[in-house]
Amino acid sequence: MKLGFVINPLAGIGGPVALKGSDGSDIVELALSRGASLKAEKRASAAVEEFSGLAADERLEIVTAAAAMGENVLAANGLDCRVVYTAAEHTTSADTKNAVRLFVEHEVDLILFAGGDGTARDVLDVLSKEFGSEIPVVGIPAGVKIHSAVYAVTPSQAGELINLLISGEPMSLQEARVMDLDEDAFREGEVIARCYGYLSVPVDDTRMQLIKQGGINHHEIALQDIAADVIESMEPDTFYLIGSGSTTAEIMKQMALDNTLLGIDIVYNHELLASDVDEQTILKTIDDHPAKMVVTVIGGQGHVFGRGNQQLSADVIRHVGQDNIIIVATNDKLRSLNKRPMISDTGDIDLDRQLRGLYPVVTGYQQHTLYRLK
Repeated sequence: MKLGFVINPLAGIGGPVALKGSDGSDIVELALSRGASLKAEKRASAAVEEFSGLAADERLEIVTAAAAMGENVLAANGLDCRVVYTAAEHTTSADTKNAVRLFVEHEVDLILFAGGDGTARDVLDVLSKEFGSEIPVVGIPAGVKIHSAVYAVTPSQAGELINLLISGEPMSLQEARVMDLDEDAFREGEVIARCYGYLSVPVDDTRMQLIKQGGINHHEIALQDIAADVIESMEPDTFYLIGSGSTTAEIMKQMALDNTLLGIDIVYNHELLASDVDEQTILKTIDDHPAKMVVTVIGGQGHVFGRGNQQLSADVIRHVGQDNIIIVATNDKLRSLNKRPMISDTGDIDLDRQLRGLYPVVTGYQQHTLYRLK
């Protein structure tokens, strides 16, 4: 199997600093000025680790891009590779496209790439629009916005898929949507997503994520009941980190507080303390004080952490504590998961494992549903 492997090193850089995306050099510079760190290589490494045991397997040949775009991660995991593209120090989407073009020329069997929806669009532009190629892909989720169905549920599961394919596991292919949001509208609190095309991916309902479902019919009464339950249970002199989403927005609405629909707000004694905060602001604000976080589930996908709320980082979650995580969701949203578990994809594998278990999801007033997080 000849594998093309490429990383967008800047993917996800805007998430922890509340920029809701990473597209464009201006956003990257702003994220770096706010102290953002590069995490795409770490997430890609979590995938590569899953098949690094096949380093000496003659069935695996890897072509990649130099340094942070792939070579570094492969070398760190003991995998030989052939570097076919070298980018400048500061990478752009053009570098991702150039690498993919060379993968096509080298006739790879599959492309494994790490990034977000913007990266998926870059891969699509080359494979579909330039070459009309049907080379299958597997995405390693490393971005802020990950609506596309070409990504695995977690980085580790992307690696598990590659491991299975290298080992000769027969696997069907299907066309999966590449989605993307208008980031400018996203930062203004408006979700405008559309399908840009399709890429071929392995069929695996366990490891590959579904398209994020929008417009699920949340009953207004159910949302109000959930909000009432959370507000009534709020403890005095405790910081509450209110996560993104329409379900949590109802809590803010019922308290008559301004809400950042696609960001994190901090509430203290039923008053808005800070809006649209980033990771470092959260840590400095809550310090050693009691704190809880209120988060919801992405309908159809199941993610609680790691999709659009990277401000709630592994450090923040550990600081708040597992027992202080409040998950809210309507019964309709839980049913949309079709009995699949909720998902934590924080980028910290040890923490994700620690967070596994049954959670009493708030589904109404004084109504809780035990649901598994994996």
